[in-house]
Amino acid sequence: MVDLGWKTTMIPSELPNKSPKFTSKLQISIPPPKVRVAELSAASELACSAYESYLRLPELKKLWEAREFPGWKSESLLKPAFMALEITFRFIFTVLSDMRPYANRRQWRRRLEELARSEVEIISLLCEEEEEDTETHGTIPVVDLTSVGGVVAPENSSAEVWKMADGTVVVSQVSEMSLLPQLGAWPEFEEVVRTLQYSIECQMQGCPYTLGLGEPNLRGKPSINYDLICKPAELHALKKCPNDDIVKNFENRAVYSVHQILESWIRVGKQLLERISDEIDSQSYDRASNHCWILEKIWMILNQIEDLHLLMDPDDFFRLKDQLMIKAISDSELFCFRSRQLVEFSKSSKDLKHKVPAILEVEVDPTGGPRIQDAAMDLYRKKEEHSKIHLLQAMQAVEAAVKRFYFCYKQLLAAVMGSLEAKWNNVESGDLLSQIFQEPTYFPSLDAAKTFLGERWNH
Repeated sequence: MVDLGWKTTMIPSELPNKSPKFTSKLQISIPPPKVRVAELSAASELACSAYESYLRLPELKKLWEAREFPGWKSESLLKPAFMALEITFRFIFTVLSDMRPYANRRQWRRRLEELARSEVEIISLLCEEEEEDTETHGTIPVVDLTSVGGVVAPENSSAEVWKMADGTVVVSQVSEMSLLPQLGAWPEFEEVVRTLQYSIECQMQGCPYTLGLGEPNLRGKPSINYDLICKPAELHALKKCPNDDIVKNFENRAVYSVHQILESWIRVGKQLLERISDEIDSQSYDRASNHCWILEKIWMILNQIEDLHLLMDPDDFFRLKDQLMIKAISDSELFCFRSRQLVEFSKSSKDLKHKVPAILEVEVDPTGGPRIQDAAMDLYRKKEEHSKIHLLQAMQAVEAAVKRFYFCYKQLLAAVMGSLEAKWNNVESGDLLSQIFQEPTYFPSLDAAKTFLGERWNH
């Protein structure tokens, strides 16, 4: 990592021999590495398989991967996002139905409302990007007169047909299978439901359709076919943990739901990374940039989800940990590394660095020269290709979000299970979590370019 404060290991090749743009007093050096960077890998096969079985992940994956709309390119991207939102609705019902007198229902409600709002925000951003792309515009399945059989029942119907001022016929339908509209009929859930429905109304303002979850729909927009896309009935069939009858512990449901939501959003992130890679390859830098900023938000929402562990009762949680026989015998056996998806997602996010030469339209110098760095500096100074600048900024934001996730996870381990479990005292020896967030920058050429650029303005 480039650091102006160190005076050792000088690298003169990074400095142009003759250039009026930089002062000769500038000294750039790289400090000796403080941590050993280990290759990120998943936990043992046994641990990963047990984790996936506990979450019923193979069954959940079948729902994510089901392809029912051949003309909808974004099905694999948006379907797990809708499912994560629906599982959150189920989780709200679970925690607000908790009869334990010591359960912190107020904070659970607030945190889950915040999580659901964040989920809706990301969904709305993905939908907006889809509508702005000519290839995916208008392809999401919406409810129309055909899908309701051409006739709407006069009574007890969840669909309404509106004729707009321009003669357009719009079908607005409230989901019959989602938990959110159903919870609104219960007085104890009414406030939460109304809050989320108004949030959906606000977040979906930029889309030509709405979710159809009971939001006011003041603009009379058509509703997506939520029940057909999300399949809430099939999703809620997975609400019961395999060991729920054996493990009599309410926190078992919480841990189960938290990680199902987590895995669903990781799935969205992986699909989004594939989209970003394709867009960079096709030089669609504006779209890639916008999707990178959404990717950063997905990493941020993973933090929100993990932080829900802080609300679990300590004694019940440790009893559950003992009942599930969860014990990390090494750094690589930590619970987060039992998610193969998370490990793959982390690696793929880091691999965005390999796209930098193509974006800057230069080849890597085999002699180790500053070719990429010079191209980046030139790009930053001229400001002519702003879409590339936006993309590079977004990619570095993703790096920060990845490292922030693992830093926060280490803090979370200490807060939830104590510093011994988090190996907090082993920072100097370079435990795996510390290695991840203390790793040198993924983008050394961009880092060096900004260092030189900043120094240029200081002289």
